[in-house]
Amino acid sequence: MDQPIDFRSDTVTKPSPAMRRAMAEAEVGDDVMGEDPTVRKLEERACELLGKPAAVFVPTGTMGNQAAIKAHTNPGEEIICDERSHIVLYEMGMAAAFSGCMTRTIASPDGLLSWATIEPRMRPASDHYRGVTLIEVENTHNAAGGRIYPLETLAEISVKAHQRGAKVHMDGARLFNAAAAMDESPATIVESVDSVSFCLSKGLGAPVGSVVVGEEDFVEKARLVRKGLGGGMRQSGVIAAAGLVALEETPPMLPCDHENARYIAASLANMDKLSVENPVPETNILFFRTEGELSEEELLERLRRRGVLALMSGGRIRIVTHRDVSRQQCEAAVDAVAEALREG
Repeated sequence: MDQPIDFRSDTVTKPSPAMRRAMAEAEVGDDVMGEDPTVRKLEERACELLGKPAAVFVPTGTMGNQAAIKAHTNPGEEIICDERSHIVLYEMGMAAAFSGCMTRTIASPDGLLSWATIEPRMRPASDHYRGVTLIEVENTHNAAGGRIYPLETLAEISVKAHQRGAKVHMDGARLFNAAAAMDESPATIVESVDSVSFCLSKGLGAPVGSVVVGEEDFVEKARLVRKGLGGGMRQSGVIAAAGLVALEETPPMLPCDHENARYIAASLANMDKLSVENPVPETNILFFRTEGELSEEELLERLRRRGVLALMSGGRIRIVTHRDVSRQQCEAAVDAVAEALREG
């Protein structure tokens, strides 16, 4: 049986031959003891690419975000973020459960915060509440269809937040997609924020891992939090080696993923019975709904029978393009959607 065409996420990618060779040949040591040379190389490379002084390798993006929140905040303090941000929807309420922080969410139609929407929520500590000490932005914004923050918006948020004594953390799970779409360096995009977490296992295609970057004292705190969450790994150079390859090998491929997403979105937008939420995707994520009697769940099942996989997210069907899906497969998937819509 042929392998399905899998658009469920860019996390489904398999490591490339170069990644597998690097993993097999990786020089390793005990990372908890600070002795894994490949992990150190990965962290140093992340610092170079993002223009920050320190970095720590973590198993997952969720751990990266939660380590950053814990390192930036104290219990009872408040975090401002978009209501559909990953830390709210998909991270098990850990900002509250682990860091003891409140999330004060803002409804943003495009998923992107601005200082105009943040400022009314800013409040200093008083005898009634601990106050806002962290602003969290997501770039690209998953639930909003891979939307990208304008650089001037990030700069204004950071300047104004710092004036109020708050830090800014970027969930940059797909930061390199944003960089490719904007034709900017990752360092330029994150220049104004205090910390960033980015995934090696999404658009970059490595099998596992994320990196958290920021100032040295922040990263040392985040490293301790990583240990407390069970993320202290031993000979983890085996997986860090794939991340090093991904940082060099994959960014030039990302524009192709974005082109494929635009091709699929434009094709679906021309079909009856479908409504595409973002008909011109900025990066590699698109959402669409069915119209009429056919439900999204039924369409997904019809596609599954035709060898095309996608998933539901927020009542919509989500498609994510990635390095393991070719243009030919995207064309086949579009044909499968058209055929599934014609099914009685």
